[in-house]
Parts: sequence; C-alpha cells; structure tokens
Amino acid sequence: MPDRLSALDASFLYLEDPTTPMHVGGVAVFRRPRSGFDYDHVLSLVERRLALVPRYRQKVLPVPGRLARPVWVDDEDFDITYHVRRSALPKPGSDEQLHELTARVMARQLDHTRPLWEVYLVEGLSGNRVAVLTKTHQAMVDGIGAIDIGQVILDTSRKGVTTEVDDLWMPRPQPDSTRLVTDAVVDAVQRPGEIVENVRAAATDVTATVGKVGKAVGGLASALRTAAVPASGGPLNAATSTQRRFAVARARLDTFRSVHRVHGGSVNDVVLAVLSGALRSWLLSRGEVVSARTTVRAMVPLSIRAGTDSADPDYGHDGGVPAGLVGSRVSAYLVELPVGESNPRVRLHHIGHAMREHAESGQSVAADTLVRVSGFAPPTLHALGARVANGFSDRLFNVLVTNVPGPQVPLYTAGATMMEMFPVMPLAKNQTLSIGVTSYDGGLYFGLNGDRTAMPDVDVLAAMIEESVDEMIGTVE
Repeated sequence: MPDRLSALDASFLYLEDPTTPMHVGGVAVFRRPRSGFDYDHVLSLVERRLALVPRYRQKVLPVPGRLARPVWVDDEDFDITYHVRRSALPKPGSDEQLHELTARVMARQLDHTRPLWEVYLVEGLSGNRVAVLTKTHQAMVDGIGAIDIGQVILDTSRKGVTTEVDDLWMPRPQPDSTRLVTDAVVDAVQRPGEIVENVRAAATDVTATVGKVGKAVGGLASALRTAAVPASGGPLNAATSTQRRFAVARARLDTFRSVHRVHGGSVNDVVLAVLSGALRSWLLSRGEVVSARTTVRAMVPLSIRAGTDSADPDYGHDGGVPAGLVGSRVSAYLVELPVGESNPRVRLHHIGHAMREHAESGQSVAADTLVRVSGFAPPTLHALGARVANGFSDRLFNVLVTNVPGPQVPLYTAGATMMEMFPVMPLAKNQTLSIGVTSYDGGLYFGLNGDRTAMPDVDVLAAMIEESVDEMIGTVE
C-alpha cells in the first residue's frame, strides 16, 4: 500500500494559498571559519545527510479525482541543486537586508510538484558572516519519520559527523494512475466514509476539509470550550496578503532566569510577560484603545519530556526539551496576555497565574489527544505550533507564540559556528503576526513574521520587545 498523507497533512495542502503558505522556516547566522564556508560546503553537507531524511527525496502525488488523500512517492527527477540554493547581499550586507530577503523567501509557496523543502545559503553579510535559511512544509513534519533539515545539518562538534553520500539510492518507480485509483478503492472499502470526504475536498469544499480536521481532534475541541468566545479583533486579525516582513529581537537567557527566580513562575512566563509589555507599547504607538482590561489572546504550544537530563527545569513548569528532540507530551495553551496592565511585575503575576490555571484545568489533555489522533510529534515545537495554529485559525486566538528551549552549547555546520538562530513561523488565515522564540547558547532569539500590508511596523514591535526586557530587568534590580 502507498505511503498516504494523513488527513491533517493533506489539509495543509488543500488549504494553502498564496496568502497563507504553510511552511515553517528558520534563519541561522554563522561565523565563516578560516577554512572557508561556501555553497559547495552546504551542498555537499546536505547531500551527505539526505540518507537520514528519506522524506526529503519524496514528493506529493495526487490521486486522480481525489478519490483518496495524496501519497508520498520518490522523486525520480530529484535535483538537489534545486533545493539547495545560493543568494547574496551586496557587501557589506546588513541585518536589515538579511531580514528583508528572509521575508521575501518565506512569502513564496513551495513547489508542490517537488519535495517540499528548500535551503538557502546567504553570503555577503558584514562581519565575516553567512546565513542559512530553511523552509519545510508542514505536511512533511508528521512526527513519524520526518526530521527537519535544519536540524540534520547541525553538529555539536566543529569536525562534524562523517557521513557518506548515498550513491546507492535508487528512486522507486512512481505508481501509475491505475495503481493509485486501485489503492484508493481498497482504502475506501476499508474506510467507506473517507471517499465521500475526499470527493467533497476535490470540489474545493474547504469547510469540509476543516471540519474533517476538527472531527479528528475532537478531544482538543471539547477541551477548548472554555475559549468558545471568539478572540477580540484588532490589528492582529486582518486580511492576510501575499507578502511578509520579518524582524528580530535578542536577549540573554540569564536575564529571564534571574527574573523568574525572583518573582517565581518559569522562564516561559517571563517571555510571555515581556511580549505582553511589547504588544502594549505597540498598540499604544498605533493609537489603539488600551484599557486596564485589554488582552491579546495567544496560542502557546508547549512540548515537554519529563525526566530528561537535558531539560532546563527553569524553562517551563515541567521542563523544556531542546529544539532537536521530540517531546513525549504536548500541551497547547490559550493565554490572555494582559496588555492593559502597565506594571511589568503585575503582568508577570497574571501570566504565571494563567499558566498554572491552564495546567491544572486539564486542557493539556486536549493536546495529548491531538498527538494520539494525528501523530503530532514534530521535530521542533515551532512546527507543532504552526500546525496547531493553522488548525484553528483566528477565531480562537490573536497571535501564535512558540517558545523552544534550545541547546546551550555551540552548534556547527561544515565547521562554521552558529552565532544566532531565529524561527520564522507562518501566518494563519486572517492573522498578521506570529512570533517564534528560541534559546541557544545563552541567548534568547525572537523571530517576528508579519504581514507586509497590515504590519509595516513589525520592526518597531521587535525594538519594543528589547525595551520590554529592560523594563522587566528593572523589577529585580
């Protein structure tokens, strides 16, 4: 039988359009070593590591008439130079130019007729730096056999791990239309109700597709009934365009640890409190009405693995998992960020209370249900967050915030030291901002992906995050 996409993964393909490309991205900045670091280095490294990620040489093949969900097949014309690309900034390239390039690259949909991933080497950065951009479609991140390509090319040693090019790889022949239809009929006999849903999807009945996902995650829907009241509107919920803006903010992880140790809670609580302060300043700068009771609803997915030695006990209530590990438990919280509160200490208190309340309310069971039903165990929490966000859209929340506790040791690619890493989270329909946060080697890195039309001032919000960090530091000095 063919390797068929799950209902949820297929829905990401059905629902994707030019305004909502459904891939997860990342920006990693490296210091170029004396031995050199160029396109050939990256191309050779990716080629050697492809054997670890067989999905990255497969493409999606639709079934005629959409009688069944698409299947994964080997790409007989696989061309690694199409997927590993080279770009350059005019020297000396600035961070702002890198962010503009990132926004343009991430705004473009992946080609559905090829394997759904891309890697870009960006040269020309000032300070003897290079950047690597990665794009991976959410349909690939199924938590079963997929490992993010950005993870595969990173090593804990400058020398890396020796791997050989898989010269013996031979693509399996692509099934013809007759075989695809026959397999679809067999599946339909085994699951008779499914063919009806697939035909409805073929008629571009997007509502039916969403309903299909909703039924699959019924446990989550029931657990979120407390959030049945739609999230408030505002500038964070507007029509999504085809273009993006990208901005970043930086902080030191020890700063957040010191705040949480004085005031309690977790590092994740401090992150949310800082974002609350920044969103408050941003809304006021736009002339929005902000009262004492104003809130912004955030979806905050968290993945945890209890008892792992590599977890940071300060990061979350149950301990965090480094970005490259898959958590055995998953929790997704809807949190009302208290942007109406002017006191940073009180904001942190509200966040801590809300997170404890969610943890004790049993809502985490909902996300566990999602894991069991849909196979949700993506290689990064950012990918999980994107999948959750696109499953529920803007009715339930205003902004997606994913926070991944990453490794606190240096990582390398082809001998180049990674200096910074910024997540690029996709936007759901009618949402204008998503925020990814990653800790790495003592730093905390915020990646802000905003709609180009609705969020022309996303860089202003990024600067306000750093100002909010300074404000929070003032509560412990």
